[in-house]
Amino acid sequence: MDKIVKDVGDIQSRLIDHRPIIQGEVRFFVREFEEKRGFRESRLLENLNRMVVETNEQVVPKCSETMHEHLCEALTRMEAATHMAQKIQQRELEAQQSTRLQASMDRRKADWEEFMKEQARLRVEVDEEHAKAVGRLSTQYSEMKKDLSKFSHF
Repeated sequence: MDKIVKDVGDIQSRLIDHRPIIQGEVRFFVREFEEKRGFRESRLLENLNRMVVETNEQVVPKCSETMHEHLCEALTRMEAATHMAQKIQQRELEAQQSTRLQASMDRRKADWEEFMKEQARLRVEVDEEHAKAVGRLSTQYSEMKKDLSKFSHF
């Protein structure tokens, strides 16, 4: 029975207590990491760390400075382009207004010419009516003169 208890204890320790197995796996991992790979991963991590530090200390400030310079230059150029575009837009607006003014002047000139033609036509009509009236009056005065001359012989 003693043997059964010992066997049950061994089985229980193997089923429940995994420390020896885990310790063996850890030793295997450390040996694999340190011995077989020859600290390759740690050197790789050190190189990466060095690159990150160099990038943070040298590359990022240089890039930031260059970016700031170029952005200031781009902003200046953008402001100049905006100013030029506004000038062009103002000229175009003035040209449109000038075109409208010219069109308005042309329309007024055409209206004036039409008015002057109408006045000339009306003047001709008035002159004709005046001439007819003068003719009628002349005829009437001639007749009156004739009639008067008939009576003056008496």
